[in-house]
Amino acid sequence: MPEGLAPVPAILILAGSGPVDRDGNLPGARNNCLKLLAASLTNSGIASLRIDKRGVGRSRSIEFREDELRFDTYIEDAIAWVKFLQGQARVAGVALLGHSEGALVATLAAQRCDLSGLVLIAGASEPAAQVIERQLAAASVPTALQRDSRRIASSLERGERVTTVPSELHALYRPSVQNYLMSWFPLHPAQELSKANNPTLVIQGTTDLQVGVEDARRLAAVRPGSTLVLVEGMNHILKIASSDRTENLMTYDMPDLPLADSLSQAISTFLGFRRKCPSSVESTLRFT
Repeated sequence: MPEGLAPVPAILILAGSGPVDRDGNLPGARNNCLKLLAASLTNSGIASLRIDKRGVGRSRSIEFREDELRFDTYIEDAIAWVKFLQGQARVAGVALLGHSEGALVATLAAQRCDLSGLVLIAGASEPAAQVIERQLAAASVPTALQRDSRRIASSLERGERVTTVPSELHALYRPSVQNYLMSWFPLHPAQELSKANNPTLVIQGTTDLQVGVEDARRLAAVRPGSTLVLVEGMNHILKIASSDRTENLMTYDMPDLPLADSLSQAISTFLGFRRKCPSSVESTLRFT
């Protein structure tokens, strides 16, 4: 919360897929991207709330069962946190910000909330099974394992659990996460965004190894009046990085590396001047 007594806009920040905590970190790899984003937004006069998903970080508990988790669980939680923010005395309007998989959670929650804006950062435009397929190919995973992944994903898309999973793919398709995947795979991000009725900002980095610029363009295209911002040189964790895969991935464990300079500026500008953007606008931010 920014200092002072004046009313301020607020943003609920939703993290990406897997055991990513509220700061944007994976176990054993700290980059602090969402923590840094929250601090930067506060400096711009915007309050923010970031949360640990169920089963992650401070939200871990012995009662949590991964096999009971569904995509709707995250949506319901997001809606509850929006209502919490809306009840705060100094909050004058609440926006939802989703990063990576969190972008889809934010999109679906936005369909059921009264929001001042929707911010999607590094959000995929295609169903998760297709995104996984292209990510495995980009990572040069052996062809046989890519075929196994397609077979498993196809079964889960049909609502059929899979008992035989190669050890190399166990982390992705372990039995306890298959119910969640079956609830996630049928969802189409671009189609769901077309149903939301909120001012929308789509932000995408040009050196993101997990989601591409075309994803951002497809998302922006389905929302009339949306704003598309391409941040030159920004990777998936919102930091400036080389397009070289090895060098890019090194930043995932560099918590002191600052965020891309104009990221929070793009968000604060959107929240302050969103009604002045009647048509779709693409802005490319370049860094030296």
